Amino acid sequence: MHSAAPVGSATGLARAGAFCARHPKWVIAVWLVLLVAALGGRKAVDATFSDQISLPGTQSNTGAGLLQSADPMAGQPNGKVVLHVGSGAVSDHEQAVGATIADLKTLPHVVSASNPVTSADGRTAVITVIFDVQLKTLGHGYTGRLDEATEPARADGVQVAYGGDLDQVVRTPPDETLSESIGIGAAVLILLIAFGSVAAALVPVGCALVGVGVGIGVVGMIAGLVTFGTSAPTLAIMIGLGVGIDYAVFLTTRFRQDLIDSGRPWEAATRATGSAGHAVLVAAITVAVALLSLYACGLTFIGKLGFAGSVAVAVAASAALTLVPAVLALTGRHIDRLRVRRPVAETSGGHDSWHRYAMLISRRPWPFLVVGAGLLVLIAVPLFSMRLGHVADGADPKGSKTRTAYDWIADGSGQGFGPGANGTFTVVIDARHATTSTGRITDDVDHALQGTQGIASFTPVAATSDKNVLITTVTPTTGPQTAATSDLFSTLTGHTLPDALAGTGAKGYVTGTTAGQLDFRDTVKERLPIIIGIVLVAAFLLLMVVFRSLLIPLKAVALNLLTTGASYGALVAVFQWGWGDELLGLPEPVPIESYVPMMMFAIVFGLSMDYEIFLLSRISAAWKSSHDNTKAVGTGLSITGRVISSAALIMTVVFLAFTATPTVVVKMLALGLAISVILDATIVRLVLVPALMVLMGEANWWLPRRLDRHLPHLRA
Repeated sequence: MHSAAPVGSATGLARAGAFCARHPKWVIAVWLVLLVAALGGRKAVDATFSDQISLPGTQSNTGAGLLQSADPMAGQPNGKVVLHVGSGAVSDHEQAVGATIADLKTLPHVVSASNPVTSADGRTAVITVIFDVQLKTLGHGYTGRLDEATEPARADGVQVAYGGDLDQVVRTPPDETLSESIGIGAAVLILLIAFGSVAAALVPVGCALVGVGVGIGVVGMIAGLVTFGTSAPTLAIMIGLGVGIDYAVFLTTRFRQDLIDSGRPWEAATRATGSAGHAVLVAAITVAVALLSLYACGLTFIGKLGFAGSVAVAVAASAALTLVPAVLALTGRHIDRLRVRRPVAETSGGHDSWHRYAMLISRRPWPFLVVGAGLLVLIAVPLFSMRLGHVADGADPKGSKTRTAYDWIADGSGQGFGPGANGTFTVVIDARHATTSTGRITDDVDHALQGTQGIASFTPVAATSDKNVLITTVTPTTGPQTAATSDLFSTLTGHTLPDALAGTGAKGYVTGTTAGQLDFRDTVKERLPIIIGIVLVAAFLLLMVVFRSLLIPLKAVALNLLTTGASYGALVAVFQWGWGDELLGLPEPVPIESYVPMMMFAIVFGLSMDYEIFLLSRISAAWKSSHDNTKAVGTGLSITGRVISSAALIMTVVFLAFTATPTVVVKMLALGLAISVILDATIVRLVLVPALMVLMGEANWWLPRRLDRHLPHLRA
């Protein structure tokens, strides 16, 4: 049994909890009004989501600037309309194709539509359509206009699909309703088993859903002012739902334990907010800081994704600290209505299974430590073969318009242009300060490209009218997401062009969509250590202040790194090695999307600290009352083991539900987060942390007195 602290000793959070518990109907009404207002505001705002990225100073960005200055049309957004016939040639349908090109030119925001470029056998042709706006702003509804414009070709027996940057228009926006429903349903089932009653299962989920609704509404309204990446709403829902349920579960568990210990409902809600609420607040701050640290990488695209996630976390924590105590107070002892088994909260007593397990670890910490750490290291092994890149349209579902266009172009049997045609490079040579004639430079570049392995073909090097810029398009022998194409980019920028232009005064750059993606990958790889350093230092300092210890935060940082490494390894095995591509609906193995490891590190580190803080807060409280380290570890583990396991299982299922989305990047994030959460909450929090803390003994709680005097006082 746990003695209840008097309500009179309430902290600020406890006073807030007391207010919410005494005025539950008003608090619930306010949240419902916020929900309606947020969702209504999201619909009213003209939100913009785009994956457009600018990388000043990079090869691709400098080359694109030169290209646009020489030919303004070259820098305009464009897409590909791909035509294909099963037999004969596209040219056999000249009149219908001509009518299609004419209709494309009349579409809103279309600047021009080129004559078709035909494959060697004539069965596939590509029309390049240039627009005067970024394609993402056209919206998915624009697909209907494209279909109308290409109807003459289809009516004449020509098949039509859309590729290139038109994928931003024609790719069906992901419907996350199924993922959300699966996640919520699984969460209710897990809570029903864990808590033993229908009411206790529905309260955390219901409060979390309100928080998620408000959070996604706020993100949508902010998107009217700030352009988020296309995956931002899904990321906000996924994180908000996961942490929202977790936070509500921690508070509900503490509330029910207080009721079991004979507390009154409003007092129990107050004490739950004052005790577990501090852990929720510290955990939420940790997650938000980790997500916001993504801005330190200098890439606003990634920083904004972190910002969207931090908004969802902030709203989820606010709902947990205000809405949950209000609902709990209103529900009162009816929390155990419609029982399916005997209600259990934090612990069933001094001899339950969690106490016995805690004592087992206390007696044999070394075997648990070695086996647990060894398992995480084994899972992390694939990490060392991780290959970052961009997931191309070739990973889209078979039968989709984008995948069909990609396959028609990539067909190397003579019907298409070869796999490299989906990821061409544009070589731009700045000859404004050349000391050699452009003719000589042209010959040197032509000769260098001919001698470079991995090039299927390249167009003749052509000079602009003022002779200041030379341009050629290089087609690799391999597709855009292969390692060979990445190697070719490095060869062109590091050897081929510098060697060919040495001593001429001219400079060469490689640009285009694929080059931009590879530059983005290299930039992310270069700046990942900055994010890791910031998150590690912030987490260390926060835990040191909260738990007044040096070893506890050091242990937490080391174990979180181990968890992250294991989740990276699992991601490589599934996506890059292809161990689970069929289960996830992927047609082939794909590289790890370049920004996924950075996003995962911030999110995983933040979420793993949730369980660290909830476990350590109980261990710390037991240590302060007994000053027996082994007993404190056992008590903390036995009290939190059930709730951490249940919360982690819920969050894992919620994340796994989002692997059903067709967006490969979301699949990666969802699976990576699910694996990291389950590994962290089982192997790390329930095995490695207690084993290490038993072995370190009273040294866990050592902090130099001089440092202790200068640190602010926080508690979890």
